[in-house]
Amino acid sequence: MFQKKRDVFFENLTMIANNLQLAVEVFREEINNLSDAEEYATQLKTVEEMGDHYTHEIILALSRTFITPFEREDILGLTLKLDDVLDCLEACASRLEIYNIVEADDFMLLFTKNNEMCIQEIVYAIKHLVEKRLHDMTKHTHKINELENIADDLLRDGLKTLFSSCTDAIELIKRKEIYDMMEAVSDACEDVANILEGIMMRSS
Repeated sequence: MFQKKRDVFFENLTMIANNLQLAVEVFREEINNLSDAEEYATQLKTVEEMGDHYTHEIILALSRTFITPFEREDILGLTLKLDDVLDCLEACASRLEIYNIVEADDFMLLFTKNNEMCIQEIVYAIKHLVEKRLHDMTKHTHKINELENIADDLLRDGLKTLFSSCTDAIELIKRKEIYDMMEAVSDACEDVANILEGIMMRSS
């Protein structure tokens, strides 16, 4: 009978969110199996390239579509910020391989868990956006903000521990950069949350 009309924006935002969840799962596997870091980094690069495809589809649709489900600037901003999260994860995975990190320390594991939780909240929020249940996004954007604060604390504590205990200057530099990059993932997630909150505000 009558089929619901496809919405290329919501379809691709859903794909981006699901792809992001896949990316953080691959990253977790890499952190837990650093002896195979090269393999996982390659997998994550493939996931990142798929994310670029979905991003391109949205940008292309914006150039061709007159009526959009919400403000064009918000669609573009949200899409690009989601892509930033994926790029940050891929960069972390690549750096672990390049620096030949053979064992994850406690702070790397905690950052990974925190980033997993951030991305899970993004997935929930995007689902509510697609279902046009904007008021339900609030608890997820607030949770992302809380998790970003936790990442800030982790970075401070991690650096403090690193500088007080690591005597190998090269190892210290490598781990400091990885901590910074892992914390940047949560910063990118918070940017996504900020755009979602802006969408809610302008739609109320």
